Parts: sequence; C-alpha cells; structure tokens
Amino acid sequence: MLRWFRLVAVAEACSWAGLLIGMFFKYVTESGELGVKIFGPIHGALFVLYCAGVVLSAREGGWSRGAVVLGLVCAVPPFTSLWFERRMAKRTTLTQPA
Repeated sequence: MLRWFRLVAVAEACSWAGLLIGMFFKYVTESGELGVKIFGPIHGALFVLYCAGVVLSAREGGWSRGAVVLGLVCAVPPFTSLWFERRMAKRTTLTQPA
C-alpha cells in the first residue's frame, strides 16, 4: 500500500504541474484552455486517489490522526503531496525493524 501511495503522490504532483501550466496558458497568455480541460479531470481523479491513499496507508502504517490530517491538507497546495509522502516514507522506514 505504501508503494502505491508513493506512486499516487508523485502522479498527483505531476498533475498539479500540468494543471498550473494549463492555467498559465488559459489566463496569462489567453491562448486557450486545452491544458485545463486535459489536466483538470486528471488532477481531480488523482486528488481523490491521493486522499484515499492517505487514509489507507495510515491504516497500514499506523499513522496518527495528526499525520492523516496533515496528509489530507497536503493534497491542497501544489507539490506538498511529495513532501508528505517522503516524510512518511522516512518515518515508516525508521520505525520498521531491520
């Protein structure tokens, strides 16, 4: 589950990048909204998967409620899903017996 969570967190961050680039072209250069039409639904689906991944990984990894709340909050600002995933991967590695 934690491996799947890592994949979803990275994909969610990449979809943020695509959506931000699409928004730049839509609102700043006003050259069209194709990027937003493509990356909007992709990012939405990955956002939902990321949130589900936080909850499921928390069950498997024994995360605290505070960690779950932090993980869900990290779904909102761009690219913080990567920071949270790395933080929890490090904690999980440190707490697992060798």
